[in-house]
Amino acid sequence: MPADHTHHLAEHARQRHDQTLRRAQQTLTELTDAGEHVTVARLANQAGVSRSWIYTQPALLDRIQQLQQHRSSADFVRNTVTQATDDSLRQRLALAHERINQLRTENQQLRDALAHAHGQLRTARLNTDDH
Repeated sequence: MPADHTHHLAEHARQRHDQTLRRAQQTLTELTDAGEHVTVARLANQAGVSRSWIYTQPALLDRIQQLQQHRSSADFVRNTVTQATDDSLRQRLALAHERINQLRTENQQLRDALAHAHGQLRTARLNTDDH
């Protein structure tokens, strides 16, 4: 009767699976650290595994979904902050223009008052010189 070596095959298959899983997890970490958008197709391509294999790995799928949801939330927050920043900058610009106009008006009033004061001084000097 031939020897049963199926346990060796099973052990080799388990080791290969573990190595592939570690490679996929490492690639997922690298993509995340690089700020890349993570998809099943991108992970499969980068890790050198098939998409169908990834779909059989619930832990990897869960992690990919978490990253996609986190990225969607971060994009929403970033877009909201950018919009708020744009709106606040527009408002600050409008207020700055308003203040500039106020200062122009005040500046003109001061010039007019100064010209009037110079006129009064000149008149007073002319009156003192005549006496």
